[in-house]
Amino acid sequence: QVQLVESGGGSVQAGDSLRLSCQASGGTVSAYAMAWFRQASGKERDFVAAINWMRGSTYYADSVTGRFTISRDNAKNTVYLQMNSLKPEDAAIYYCASVLNYIGSQYRKIDQYPYWGQGTQVTVSS
Repeated sequence: QVQLVESGGGSVQAGDSLRLSCQASGGTVSAYAMAWFRQASGKERDFVAAINWMRGSTYYADSVTGRFTISRDNAKNTVYLQMNSLKPEDAAIYYCASVLNYIGSQYRKIDQYPYWGQGTQVTVSS
């Protein structure tokens, strides 16, 4: 059973940076992809960024392109989300997700990810 544990959330001012981490454990095979989603209060959980674990190719939501960077450390089974130039609208609970099976190019689809972390809160004040 894959377990994902996020860390790195916090309260910052607009324009600041944060780096989220998500460490994976359990399972016997490497992930096909890992991703970050976020859910603001009263809203649906939305795609933020994803990375193909083997190739390292990355995918981003339009709203974070150019400000956020997803990366991974294979040796540590950890995926990171570097968030720069944070805006109040970035405030949300950020969730890490993982999928072991091939999902083609469906990185942005929430229902492709069976494994989820507990979430980490990001608050951005103006």
